[in-house]
Amino acid sequence: MSGTLNKVMLIGHLGDEVKMHYFEGGGCVGRFPLATNETYVSKQTNDRVTNTEWHNIVVRNKGAEICEKYLSKGDKVYIEGRLKTRKWQDDSGNDRYSTEIQCNEFTFLSTKKESGNNANTVNESVEQKPKAAQETNKPIEDAKDDLPF
Repeated sequence: MSGTLNKVMLIGHLGDEVKMHYFEGGGCVGRFPLATNETYVSKQTNDRVTNTEWHNIVVRNKGAEICEKYLSKGDKVYIEGRLKTRKWQDDSGNDRYSTEIQCNEFTFLSTKKESGNNANTVNESVEQKPKAAQETNKPIEDAKDDLPF
């Protein structure tokens, strides 16, 4: 296979509100930190250890506006995108680097209680999916057919 893949999938909690930046051409960018946790039991102390990793998420245009409107600090969200490293020079001329996740898909995962009215539209779309699935998973009634078994 000659192709390459740059894909990131994260489920985590927002560490802050979405910060918006608007441009003259009408575009916008939303940025927010996302926390993911890893929990394990230490073999030496038998204590539960939690490590938190922070990710810089960047969402563009309409996606950024939706995130700003419906997401708030602490909300749980699924993010899908790609890694992008930016390079710049600080005030003293040193090269600095920042790795970000350029988000191209997201799904809000917070419950209605956690997000208040923000999750109403998300919950309605989620409720519709199981109904459709139930219709396709109805038990097959005993129909007389020509099957030999």
